Amino acid sequence: MTIDLTGKIALVTGGGRDIGKAICQCFAEAGAAVAVNYRASREEAEATVAEITSRGGKAIAVQADVTRPGDVERLIAETCERLGGSIDVLVNNAGGLLERKPIAEMPEELWDRVMAVNLKSVYLVTKAALPRMNDGGAIVNLSSLAARNGGGGGAVAYAASKGAVLTLTRGLAKELAGRKIRVNCVSPGLIDTTFHDTFTPDEARKRTAAMTAAGREGTPGDVARAVLFLASDAASYINGESLEINGGLYFV
Repeated sequence: MTIDLTGKIALVTGGGRDIGKAICQCFAEAGAAVAVNYRASREEAEATVAEITSRGGKAIAVQADVTRPGDVERLIAETCERLGGSIDVLVNNAGGLLERKPIAEMPEELWDRVMAVNLKSVYLVTKAALPRMNDGGAIVNLSSLAARNGGGGGAVAYAASKGAVLTLTRGLAKELAGRKIRVNCVSPGLIDTTFHDTFTPDEARKRTAAMTAAGREGTPGDVARAVLFLASDAASYINGESLEINGGLYFV
């Protein structure tokens, strides 16, 4: 199956590295013009843009902290102005665990930051994008296996925020049906990213990978191809759903 996004404009938050980078590359290969959002990883975002443009694609890097309303408004405006049109596809990919901490030891400030980066960002970016988004477009949110199984040790805030993304996805799918904007999400499991390089011990990664039916960790490309499918007309009858990308580790 060939997916053609020629003439479409896509915005990917947290698009400079890992899963976000792979999504940007997949979209560009399918013909979309891509806005690669980043907060602090400027070099990585610019490298992603350079890779895309070197292959004949169109991409721009746009700095914005997607937990800040002013930054988000600027992100949307700059995306539309620099790419010369309205947004067709929004991917709310930005997020993170930030720190493993059991609830009994968790400062309120850490809870608020986790909720902001994983949940509030989806609300802010979606709300700001909708006035500049074409009817018939698509939104794909990034949830997590943690939303289904509660996450690993010290990840309760992360799991809760990603569970809320699942529910937000379903609510938005209903709310935006009148504009024919589909809203879905993907829920990755163990994916080979800097997230797990930072927060998951090697032994735990090996043990978890061995438990999957696939017998391996996932790759950013595994997730990106699913996002591309949900963003395309090939998924025109899929709405309010989550694709579980975990190698058979957890069934829904």
